[in-house]
Amino acid sequence: MKILIDNGHGENTPGKRSPKWSDGSQLFEWEYAREIARGVYNQLRAKGIDIELLVKENIDVPLAERARRANEIAARYGKTKTLLVSIHCNASGTGKGTGWEIHTSPGKTKADDLAQIFWDIANRMFGGTWKIRGDWSDGDGDWESNFYILKKTSCPAVLTENFFMDNETDCKFLLSPEGKAQIIQLHVDSILKYIEDYA
Repeated sequence: MKILIDNGHGENTPGKRSPKWSDGSQLFEWEYAREIARGVYNQLRAKGIDIELLVKENIDVPLAERARRANEIAARYGKTKTLLVSIHCNASGTGKGTGWEIHTSPGKTKADDLAQIFWDIANRMFGGTWKIRGDWSDGDGDWESNFYILKKTSCPAVLTENFFMDNETDCKFLLSPEGKAQIIQLHVDSILKYIEDYA
């Protein structure tokens, strides 16, 4: 299978950053998502997985161009043989949101299978400490959302919201070496499980 990793936003995207905390630390989503994406890429590449970073630039590549790139690759490899995972950090605007969640486009697709694998692994990894947010109204844990990158790509696509960068507890976890390693491992294990079950 061909795995596409989409790191959310760019250095020129307005906002998309945590507050600056009292110790001087701050999370910039574009930078963080690229660090996680690179970690996922390196680990899966080392395991022989055919993986590609969809956005190699540091600037914010428009959604239409990111979808075009994904669809061009999916046309070459086959829509059912291509997966896209878009990596993000969440924010509530109030600092009170917390936890992890995953999104797919509306309706039942192969992305739901991948999303449920992610949800189950996230629950095993983090559920004892963190809220694993889910919408079970349709029988699975993903949130169905009209995000452009999910609706406009021809291959199964999911979007991970990896904790809340405007919540200090969440953010400090994200910025810690342990947090980064666990977020990377979540993505690696989930993708490998999907390949094992569905490739």
